[in-house]
Amino acid sequence: MTDTFRDDASRLDVRYVAHLARLHLSDEEAAVFQPQLEQVLGYVRELGALDVEGVEPTAHAFPVQNVFRDDEVRPGLDHEAAMKNAPQERQGQFIVPKIIE
Repeated sequence: MTDTFRDDASRLDVRYVAHLARLHLSDEEAAVFQPQLEQVLGYVRELGALDVEGVEPTAHAFPVQNVFRDDEVRPGLDHEAAMKNAPQERQGQFIVPKIIE
């Protein structure tokens, strides 16, 4: 985290963030959210002060293992049975309504 970010973050206005997010806030909403934003930014400043020298970046706090099952061939519907459920079919394929112009 750069010092510039820390300086800019302390002056971050909730209306600016709302503009970036394309949100329209009333004066009452801005008054409620501004202290909340300042509190969140305070936590970010606290995290920025931590010494993380020698800490390896990670995507997860705990080791992640593959929980997928092996890809095994299993019996399924044959083509004729699947096509019996088709509302419309042509040349062995499902016909569905067009949704993109």
